[in-house]
Amino acid sequence: MAVGVRNDSQHTLPKGKAFLTISFVRSGGSGGQIVLKNQDLPCPGSAEEGSNPVFWYSSQQKADRDHQGRSTMRRRQTTDSPHESTDLSEGKEKLRLKQEVGLISGVSLIAGTMIGSGIFMSPEWVLHHMGSPASSLLMWAACGLLAMFGALSYAELGTVIKESGGEYIYILRIFGSFPAFLFAYTSVILVRPAALAAVCLSFAEYAVAPFYPGCSSPQVVIKCTAAACILVLTIINCLNVRLAMSVMNVFTAAKLLALLVIVVGGLVLLAKGQTQSFQNAFQGTNAGIGTIGVAFYQGLWSYDGWNNLNYVTEELKNPEVTLPRAVMIAIPLVTCLYLLVNISYFAAMAPSELLTSGAVAVTWGNKVLANWAWLISLSVALSTFGSSNGTFFSGGRVCYIAAREGHMPDILSMAHVRCLTPSPALLFTSAMSLIMIIPGNFTSIVTYFSFITWIFYGMTISGLLYLKIKKPDLPRSYKVPIVIPIIVLIAAVYLVLAPIIDQPQIEILYVVLFICSGIVLYFPLVRFKWHPHFLQTVTLHLQQFLEVAPTSRDVN
Repeated sequence: MAVGVRNDSQHTLPKGKAFLTISFVRSGGSGGQIVLKNQDLPCPGSAEEGSNPVFWYSSQQKADRDHQGRSTMRRRQTTDSPHESTDLSEGKEKLRLKQEVGLISGVSLIAGTMIGSGIFMSPEWVLHHMGSPASSLLMWAACGLLAMFGALSYAELGTVIKESGGEYIYILRIFGSFPAFLFAYTSVILVRPAALAAVCLSFAEYAVAPFYPGCSSPQVVIKCTAAACILVLTIINCLNVRLAMSVMNVFTAAKLLALLVIVVGGLVLLAKGQTQSFQNAFQGTNAGIGTIGVAFYQGLWSYDGWNNLNYVTEELKNPEVTLPRAVMIAIPLVTCLYLLVNISYFAAMAPSELLTSGAVAVTWGNKVLANWAWLISLSVALSTFGSSNGTFFSGGRVCYIAAREGHMPDILSMAHVRCLTPSPALLFTSAMSLIMIIPGNFTSIVTYFSFITWIFYGMTISGLLYLKIKKPDLPRSYKVPIVIPIIVLIAAVYLVLAPIIDQPQIEILYVVLFICSGIVLYFPLVRFKWHPHFLQTVTLHLQQFLEVAPTSRDVN
C-alpha cells in the first residue's frame, strides 16, 4: 500500500484552518483518502509560503513552535468525548484508542498478568531465602497483602487522575516533568522490556522442556522460542485491542484451571496424611533484614501486574467503578490460589526436594500426576504466555503515553488509523525485549527489576499521600484509608534499602547509574526542546510506512 500526505489548507478552509489528507493506493489499484480536519491550527507551511509542510507532533499542549527555519509543528488537540474513536463529521480530529476493557477483562488483565512464571519458579527461591516452609508461606501472604494495599492506593489515584500511563502519568501530574521523564526512560528502555523478556524466557523453558526429556534444554532453543513468543504477541496486540483481551481472557481461564489441579492434588495428598513438611515448620528460618528483602523481591515478582489496569485507564469502560472492583476481585483471588498452591508443593515434596527441583511445578507433576505430568508443562507454558501478553499490553502503553507527553520520540505516540492500537510503541517495546533476551537470566532480571520498580512505586505512593493531605477536596469516586498508602510507602523504602545495606552488589550501582543517565538526555531533548532536524523527516516517513496518526487524550 502506498500512502501520501497532502496539506489542503490554502484553498479549502479560511485562514487558520486546515485539512490533513492521507491518500492511499492498494495493490489491486483501488484507493481512497482519510481526511483529518483540524479547526484551530495555523498553517504556516502552506504552498503560499513556499514550503513543503512536514509535521512533527508534540504532546505538550503549550509548546511553542520550533525555530522559524524548521518545519511546521502542529499541536495535538485534546477532546472530551469518552466513547467515539474517530469523528470527522464536525470538523474535529478524534483519533484515540477504544474503550473496550470491562470488568471481566479488567480482572483477567490483573489476574492473568500476575499468574505467570512466578508461582511456578519463585517458590524455591522464596524458600531458599526464608529457610523454612512456614516462613515461606508467611512471605507469600505478606506479598499478597502488600500487593493488595498497593493496588487499592493506585485505584484512588486512577479515579483522581483519569489518564492511562500508571506511575508515569501520576508522577508527571504530581511531581512534574523531570522525575516523570526518568521513570519513562527507565521503564521504556529497561524495566518493561526486561520484565517481558523474563516471562517469555520462562515460557520458552517450559514449552521446550518436553522435547528434551532427561536433560537441560539448549539455551539457543530457549531464547529463539522466547523471541518467537514476543513476535506473536506483537502481532496480536498491534492488530486489535479486543483480540488481545480475548487472548488474555482465554489464557487466564486456562491458568486458573491449571492452578486448581495443583490445589486439588495437594488437598488429596494432605488428606492421605502427607504432612511431613509442616512438622517443625519454622525450623531453619532466616530473619536477616536483607534476606527478607530479597525474598520479598522473589515473592512480589509473582504478584507483579497488580497495577496493570492503571496503565490503560483511558481504555476502561466506566473507570471509576471498574478499576477498584477489578482490583478487589483479582488480587484476593490470586493470593488465595498462591497460598494453596504452595501448600500443595510442600505436601508433595520435602523442602530439600523443592530447593533442588529447578522447575517446581514440573517436579510436582512428575510426583503426583505420573504419566499425565506433561499437562503441567503445557499449563505452565500457557500461563506464562498469557502473563507475557498482559505485560506486553501494559508495557506498550507506558511508551505510548510518555511519547504523547513529549518524553519520547513523537512517532511512538501515534496509533494505527484503522486498528486504533499504539502500534509504534508496541513495536519499540518488542524490539527492546528481543535485545534483553540475548543476555537474559531469570533470577538476576527479577532482582534488578524489583529494585527499580519499588523506587518508583514509593514515589507514586508518596504522591498519593501528598494529594490526600494537601488537596483533600479533589473529586474522587473512591478513597482508601490513609494508613494503607503509608504502609506501602514504608514497605517500598524497606525493599529499596534493605538489600543495599545487608548485601550490597555492584549491579545495583549500575542500575542507579542507568537511572541517572537519563539526566543527560532530559535537559537537551525535553527541557530545552532540542530536536535534530532529520528526526522530522524520519517521523514523517515512519508515519506513512506504519499508517499511523497522532491521537487525542481521552480524559472523562
